[in-house]
Amino acid sequence: MQTTLTSIPALGPLLARGALLSPFKRPRPDADYPRTRLELPGVRIDLARLAAYERVCGFPTGDDSLPLTYPHVLGFPLAMRLMSGRDFPLPLLGLVHTSIEITRHTAVTATGEYELAVHVDELAPHRRGTEVGVVTSVRSGGQVVWESRSTYLARHRTDGRTTAAPPVKDAPEHKPLPAVAQWRLAADVGRRYGAASGDRNPIHLHPLTARLFGFPRAIAHGMWTVARCLAAHGTPEAVLARAEFKAPVLLPGTVTYAAEGGRFELRGGGGDRVHLAGEVYPLTS
Repeated sequence: MQTTLTSIPALGPLLARGALLSPFKRPRPDADYPRTRLELPGVRIDLARLAAYERVCGFPTGDDSLPLTYPHVLGFPLAMRLMSGRDFPLPLLGLVHTSIEITRHTAVTATGEYELAVHVDELAPHRRGTEVGVVTSVRSGGQVVWESRSTYLARHRTDGRTTAAPPVKDAPEHKPLPAVAQWRLAADVGRRYGAASGDRNPIHLHPLTARLFGFPRAIAHGMWTVARCLAAHGTPEAVLARAEFKAPVLLPGTVTYAAEGGRFELRGGGGDRVHLAGEVYPLTS
């Protein structure tokens, strides 16, 4: 089923609705999920908001090309509309963003007009609960110019069975990537990113609200960490980028950005804990 929207949904009410419904949901991998495809035509970029996003993530400002991760920000309210609904089987509270894969087929300009579309891909069993895929696409002139697939995990008790393939015993282990830079992260990174992106989840905003969800301090948005790394790494016009979110980044704090070839990591200041691991692949026609 396709639903066409006339405006970008407000995130605040969606997050509140999702929070209120969360205690009544019982996640399981075989649950039904919404098949609705939300579409929003005629989308134009708010250049002031874009500039704030570029500054907090470390992208160059004033460039007509959108940062690789910015279309995720545009599509996030549509995703939240689906994920906060009564027919979405996983509780929004406690849902963990575990990975993202982004494909940009061609340059996406800040001055263009686009059509956004978001749908839930599938539910799958995970050793720690149930994982869901959410797909976002951006069209220009009828052609897909950008698309992504995010996975989110709802933790719950499982019977230990999963459809995932077992690990390959002889798979080579990657050596730690060489350190490139050390970044000192201010306590207000979550608030600044939340203002630029619209994602004002309380775990990112203040130590007191983060403690309500079991964190000792506020944590950085996962999408801020991958955006900051990709801003430092650089990406070609046509590109496939993948990232896995492995551990939260506490704010304030110090992290190490490491990279070699197409791979990059964000590690704890001591270099022992990996918070984020990703790869960048140029696409050829």
